Amino acid sequence: MTTLTFGYSPCPNDTFAFHALAHALVDTPCPITPVLLDIEELNRRAHSGEFAITKLSVGAFASVGDTYRLLRSGAALGNGVGPLVVARTPMSLEEATRGLVAIPGRETTAYRLLRLAAPTLSNVVELRYDRILRAVADGEVDAGLIIHESRFTYAEHGLVKVRDLGDWWEQDTGLPVPLAGICARSDIDASLASELEQAIRASVQYAFDHPDASADYVRQHAQEMSPEVCAQHIALYVNAFSLDVGERGSQAIARLVGRAA
Repeated sequence: MTTLTFGYSPCPNDTFAFHALAHALVDTPCPITPVLLDIEELNRRAHSGEFAITKLSVGAFASVGDTYRLLRSGAALGNGVGPLVVARTPMSLEEATRGLVAIPGRETTAYRLLRLAAPTLSNVVELRYDRILRAVADGEVDAGLIIHESRFTYAEHGLVKVRDLGDWWEQDTGLPVPLAGICARSDIDASLASELEQAIRASVQYAFDHPDASADYVRQHAQEMSPEVCAQHIALYVNAFSLDVGERGSQAIARLVGRAA
């Protein structure tokens, strides 16, 4: 049988949600090989259709075009889950975006949200997401756009929150924040894509039903993250939308993709 590659991130929410699929604890229509990479690396590789199934930032959907189609399961959406802009001292978003801002990638949803919230933004530098807090704290940049576990640890670096872009989005649209989704390459047969979607949903449900089963897998990829931060990370990003994006989730994705385009 053909083996399909599945690209997702090493962050706790993904290793928690996809542990069962990666370890053959749920039925899959064919063998699947996981490839764990930073989200912006996954966004970049999607342009060449490298992986059969991949996690993608919703902010990258427009630039990928017809190469991939969204599956309804495995997505990262929610309320109170958005990226933050942080700095060394209190300031407004307008003040922060006049200086040099570190971003986790130009195709991340975080950057799309920042561009929408601060249209005059122009001076940015791309850094891997886990280097941004240190860059801000050391004065290499004036502000940072942070994602993933950094939203739980920025205060430990002596930084302050400038703006919660998730709050901004929710107030502006009344919709949940659409961060990322799982996509199947468009050349995959529709019936197979449907079976893959079911397998991903089963993996997420397995994670909910057996929350401790993935502990070693999560810890293996969590780098320096404390167990407390891992637990916060999972609780925030893996939710009912991860089983099925639903109508409101679909509306949120369509709204952001349209505005990003």
